[in-house]
Amino acid sequence: MTILSSVTARRASAVGLALVACLTATPATFASNATPAAFAAEPTPGAGLDRYYQQRLDWGSCVLGPDDTTGRDLEKAGAQCANVTVPLDYADPRGRTITVAMSRLKATDTRRRVGPLLINFGGPGGTALGEPPATRKAMKEVGARYDIIGMDPRFVGRSTPLDCHWPVGHSVFSAGLGRAGFDRQVALHKDLAAKCRATNGSVLPHVTTRNTARDMDVIRGALGERKLSYLGYSYGSYLGTVYTQMFPGRHDRVVLDGAPDPRRYTPRLMRGVERENEQALAGWAGWAAKRHATYGLGRTRDHVLATVGRVIEASARGLTLGTAPDAFRVDDTQVPTLIFGGISEDTDSARAAVGEHLSVMARAAQGQPTRLSPEFKEYLTAVLTGEESPTGSVQTAILCGDVAAPRDPERYWRDIERSRAAHPLFGPLTNNIGPCAFWDRPREEPTQVRQDAPALIVSATGDPRTPHTGAVALRGLLPGSRLITLKGANQHGVYGYYGSTCVDEQVNAYLATGELPANDRTCVKQTG
Repeated sequence: MTILSSVTARRASAVGLALVACLTATPATFASNATPAAFAAEPTPGAGLDRYYQQRLDWGSCVLGPDDTTGRDLEKAGAQCANVTVPLDYADPRGRTITVAMSRLKATDTRRRVGPLLINFGGPGGTALGEPPATRKAMKEVGARYDIIGMDPRFVGRSTPLDCHWPVGHSVFSAGLGRAGFDRQVALHKDLAAKCRATNGSVLPHVTTRNTARDMDVIRGALGERKLSYLGYSYGSYLGTVYTQMFPGRHDRVVLDGAPDPRRYTPRLMRGVERENEQALAGWAGWAAKRHATYGLGRTRDHVLATVGRVIEASARGLTLGTAPDAFRVDDTQVPTLIFGGISEDTDSARAAVGEHLSVMARAAQGQPTRLSPEFKEYLTAVLTGEESPTGSVQTAILCGDVAAPRDPERYWRDIERSRAAHPLFGPLTNNIGPCAFWDRPREEPTQVRQDAPALIVSATGDPRTPHTGAVALRGLLPGSRLITLKGANQHGVYGYYGSTCVDEQVNAYLATGELPANDRTCVKQTG
């Protein structure tokens, strides 16, 4: 669900800034005196909301200009776009409004049409407006029976924007090798929070998952539909879960791929994913060792991992990647993030990118000049400069607006030091402080799962972003659901993109019939 989440990286943005964070965390503390609105179903349209639910959508071209490749691809596929108007604050529906951008690829098999299928690829803060054509392809024959709806959630992409004008593209970094790195991180994240408060303070309380779920239901109403089907990946699985709880009876077929345990959803989402990421890194190292002639990182897995360790140690003194004018100076708070961001999937193409990146960093660690490929330059630009500031701003605003984070920096430091011995590379990253430590408290309590929902949950056993244990936990919270487990894959996001025929066929069968498998199912990663 965060930076570098492979699902969003492949499709939504060129560099994998899908939320590193949206993946697992320590259990959230749910207050026993939480407001009833946090758990009860949302009211039916009324009380000033009718004008939103009954609005007429003005469908038209998705192309915004001559350089709009997303719009052209949508138009080529036959999709149209529209903006839906929603209240900034659902408690004040007559107040300020914002727009949510959406695309629609209408069903061509109208005789067997099921209805709208809204898609979300995570982040938080990821765009899905351009995704209906790829989703229809993944759905094969059943795709023709749905109106596939791509949505840019509030403040994302073509929707009403939010940008805190950060100097970096996201807020997920390591604490580094010692206290000095952590102190720099505290100062950075305090500054990031201050920039958001100064530039967007009036809207930050309304940048939440619960409000996005409300927007989804307005879209359902504006489409004139009684129910909404849903396909969500990573954080999108959490959003879909929240929708089922807030609007029971208004959802039809629901697929949740890469789902976190909703009870563990907090701004510290990555706590607890250290072992899965170490496993993914080791798997990549074994792959790279077989390609020593290409990457020069070591002839055995252990040798490759030792090279990674030397790169981290050298980065504490600073590394220069590339040459002017395309040079980037990185340190031990940034290099672990660059590595972490590349291991969310175990495909050859993803592993090759990590091999290239680490080969460059290994040469830099030896004091050698390096050259950057266009792809690595783009990745570094997105992570280390303000070019992707809107992505990081919204991602962080959602997390901070959903659940409160601890405020004492020393608590984070203690957690970092406790995790460092067992997890020297990833512990200081997953336990690090973030902007939410300096954020205003959320206005609503987080959503608790108290309503059953017959969803189809998909998960890989080695998922490095939303560990399989989260999917198993969600399956237990939703007794009417079913779980499809893909064994042997260190992969975040499976259905339609990973190439598992076993998973794809079962998901498509459910989307075609609306009938869940009789029991949970297990698939095995295809090899060869």
